[in-house]
Amino acid sequence: MRARPQVCEALLFALALQTGVCYGIKWLALSKTPAALALNQTQHCKQLEGLVSAQVQLCRSNLELMHTIVRAAREVTKACRRAFADMRWNCSSIELAPNYLLDLERGRAGTADSTRVGVSEFRRESRCVWIGEPPGPGNRWGGCADNLSYGLLMGAKFSDAPMKVKKTGSQANKLMRLHNSEVGRQALRASLETKCKCHGVSGSCSIRTCWKGLQELRDVAADLKTRYLSATKVVHRPMGTRKHLVPKDLDIRPVKDSELVYLQSSPDFCMKNEKVGSHGTQDRQCNKTSNGSDSCDLMCCGRGYNPYTDRVVERCRCKYHWCCYVTCHSCERTVERYVCK
Repeated sequence: MRARPQVCEALLFALALQTGVCYGIKWLALSKTPAALALNQTQHCKQLEGLVSAQVQLCRSNLELMHTIVRAAREVTKACRRAFADMRWNCSSIELAPNYLLDLERGRAGTADSTRVGVSEFRRESRCVWIGEPPGPGNRWGGCADNLSYGLLMGAKFSDAPMKVKKTGSQANKLMRLHNSEVGRQALRASLETKCKCHGVSGSCSIRTCWKGLQELRDVAADLKTRYLSATKVVHRPMGTRKHLVPKDLDIRPVKDSELVYLQSSPDFCMKNEKVGSHGTQDRQCNKTSNGSDSCDLMCCGRGYNPYTDRVVERCRCKYHWCCYVTCHSCERTVERYVCK
């Protein structure tokens, strides 16, 4: 069934923090699609960067969805940079799509830094209204279906298409990518929750509008980042009549459906090394008082750091005037910051 435009009117992307393969995420080059490209004719699909032939065909047959896919690529790019801003590997290479550096080229991950980018999905929150309390856990929903299943289906078709190309990459990398994409979709399913808004005289909440919707992006991303931090290293090994991905150190059990996996360990990203795709952390800002990944000790890899001062201008001494505006002064203060040697 062809998608209707309104199906994707409430786009959300889920950042699947996954060990990736660069050809699998070249479609994120769509984030650079010029606004002047209308995307209202099938020939426009050939002008889009980073797509394999199957994705071009999906573009042609689902042209009305391409604006949301472009927005998803932009959100993926921003969210990845935001999620890893405080780590040695800070997702900066994603801006180079579709021509990635080596840090995004292989299915690898490190114990502290290495994640790869994710899947985009579409969904629409559908709402229903009733009087009084909303149905409890034991009640059935009536006439209030959501479009998560459709979103998962379309998202899988588009983001997994590069993994279906026969001549692209090793079988182990394809299996890893497909497995991690499914983990991302699983996180989306788990994030579906009931949301309600009260209506009524003086906030009495005599009427509630409720709908099924996904959690906020930051919450889904936090779940996936937790899975990434405990990702399992795997090998491609025969089990029965076929080869499967199995944990390298615990190959007596199959890989769990809920765990992200990787094939190769990453470098520590401390020093700049283009051969391995490391930008290094020299001149990166660090947090002197933190004990986390953004601490000066971890970020600077023991090399030390240099302090500098920064002047910050903020609004201050704000006053409310009846009716109805606020006036503020501008105050300047000096902040001490630190960068890695």
